Amino acid sequence: MPEGKIIKALSGFYYVLNKDKEIIQCRGRGVFRKNKITPLVGDEVHYQAENDKEGYILEVRKRKNELIRPPIANVDQAFLIFSSVEPTFSTALLDRFLVLVESNHITPIICITKMDLASKEEQETLAVYADNYRKAGYKVVLTSSETAEGIEDLYPFITGEISVFAGQSGVGKSSLLNVLRPDLQLKTDDISSHLGRGKHTTRHVELIEINGGLVADTPGFSSLEFTEIEQEDLQNYFPDIQELSSSCKFRGCMHLKEPKCAVKQAIDAGDLPRYRYEHYITFIDEIRDRKPRY
Repeated sequence: MPEGKIIKALSGFYYVLNKDKEIIQCRGRGVFRKNKITPLVGDEVHYQAENDKEGYILEVRKRKNELIRPPIANVDQAFLIFSSVEPTFSTALLDRFLVLVESNHITPIICITKMDLASKEEQETLAVYADNYRKAGYKVVLTSSETAEGIEDLYPFITGEISVFAGQSGVGKSSLLNVLRPDLQLKTDDISSHLGRGKHTTRHVELIEINGGLVADTPGFSSLEFTEIEQEDLQNYFPDIQELSSSCKFRGCMHLKEPKCAVKQAIDAGDLPRYRYEHYITFIDEIRDRKPRY
């Protein structure tokens, strides 16, 4: 039975890339609706070919992960695209994205765009942030779609992986993809000066071949809430805090009011950025305050 990967889903059709690099336009069998299975971009599937261009998906193989919005499965890594300016770089929003991505067992790569638009002072501040996140164990790349700064550094991360480009509207995701693969000519829009945010230009999920890997330019996350994360698990998604926690006096320390907490000691010593801890506390409060699920 032929196998392949769904690289695009549009209007009830699933476009399957097979091992011969051919794209087969498929529909899902009725059994999927009956079993409440919705094929997703990124799914590994078995299909039945009607001819050399059309067929039916018969089976969706087990997923290693899946995102609801954007609807995509089997993601290896997420490029978290944040602009230096327009919109302004936000560590609070970045930390929220990092937690959500890591909780889905997806490797994050931080990509800060529009470095050419940042002032010298802003560039110096961003360099400090980049260094802090690298020390925390994250990969960070500073880029510009205009000057091509940092673009070559992105290619090795992409090769052989399924990646999503995620971030706020207007941060330059499509512009970055156009530089990485110029023949794409993805539609981009400037920031809306009235709303102060980008116009939505990406409306469906599609995997694009770039440098031997597959990349999705996603419409963005519709929810950035921690609906599936418990408070005792949150520190697992702060690798710098998790590493320090092994030195806390009390096992299971939540780093709140416990004595001899290595995390709070690291803040006082200047070894852990205070904003990272403040975001951790904010997220803990948010999880505690959410409405219980029934």
